[in-house]
Amino acid sequence: MAILCCPDCADRGIVRAATIRGTRTPEERHLRAMTAVGLAAWLASAGGAAAQPAEGPEAEFHMARMVYSSGYAGFGWRPWWAIDYPDAEYHFTRGLRRLTGLEVADDSRHLRLTDPEIFDYPWLFVQQVGHWNPGDAELASLREYVRRGGFIVVDDFHGPYDWVVFQDGIRRAFPDWPLVPLAEDHSLMDVMFELDQRTQIPGRRHLYRAASGEIQAELQGPAEWHGIHDDDGRLVVAVNFNMDMGDAWEHADDPVYPIPMTSLAYRFGVNYVIYAMTH
Repeated sequence: MAILCCPDCADRGIVRAATIRGTRTPEERHLRAMTAVGLAAWLASAGGAAAQPAEGPEAEFHMARMVYSSGYAGFGWRPWWAIDYPDAEYHFTRGLRRLTGLEVADDSRHLRLTDPEIFDYPWLFVQQVGHWNPGDAELASLREYVRRGGFIVVDDFHGPYDWVVFQDGIRRAFPDWPLVPLAEDHSLMDVMFELDQRTQIPGRRHLYRAASGEIQAELQGPAEWHGIHDDDGRLVVAVNFNMDMGDAWEHADDPVYPIPMTSLAYRFGVNYVIYAMTH
């Protein structure tokens, strides 16, 4: 159990710059509601596997979200691979734009590993890999993706079962590249923000209010940051285990979600992007 500390000025500054917390306009709220309705209809009609319009990257940075056959989350209409979509992307892309000055596309592209378009999107976000069971063709494409310079961020999986499922898949993809803990002095940790405080980032579902009135988090184990490096030492897969960075983005404008956790999620997300674009 982790007690979430009171936010300091730096945390408030990051979240304010990234989200303008609490100031979404009526037009923006309507747009997000329509996006969610459209996503639900798209998933319901196509089983979560339909392709978006093939137009290529729309900006200097255009994130992709990996589609895989996973079944549906407990919420009914959303598959596991899309668990924090669309609000995670809505908040993170705008925060990334404000915090870095990068030209950033407003939304993610949703692609299967076997889709040749995936090579046009060198930053791939993957969630809930405890439900991931890749086939040989997907694993071959994943290997080729990183060999061409792609960068993968794995997020939002928890506990020993999810770890075993993910480890099985990723070892089959990269049998010669071990999955190792990220060192405190890894270049990822200071490529833009100094990430010297590795506080656990919980999902919204992990939070509860204790009898003392404090917001606390109950997760399935300690936070762990892991990675896979290629033969040249470049980090190609970044792994957030027992954490939910996407949920922190998704709930960035939720007054219940603690500001220090949202702030750290933005810092890690920005560093992942800058590292991928500079290595």
